[in-house]
Amino acid sequence: MAVDRVEENEAGDVSEVGTTAEVTTTALRYYSVAPGVRLNVRSGPGTDYTIVRVLAEGAKVPIFCQTPGTTVTGPYGTSNIWDNIDNGEFVSDTYVYTGRDGYFRPRCSF
Repeated sequence: MAVDRVEENEAGDVSEVGTTAEVTTTALRYYSVAPGVRLNVRSGPGTDYTIVRVLAEGAKVPIFCQTPGTTVTGPYGTSNIWDNIDNGEFVSDTYVYTGRDGYFRPRCSF
């Protein structure tokens, strides 16, 4: 079975580098949650989804993919972008410091 392989450069840009039969591992980057925030992690990309856990203040999260959902206003602006931080776990991008506006990770496919 072939697997599409993508790579992320230091700027966080993602590019497809081809198809390979083996999975290439790259360093996983973690992003800081806004200072002083205990962030709700939801089962889907929106405030209508169930809270599955709450991140402690000072937490850092990986971002595997991003998807549109409920528009939220947070410390880093207003956006409808939600970050997938684990299987079935999403947080609003407005609470995660990525240093970028808009999408920078692949779109989630459900």
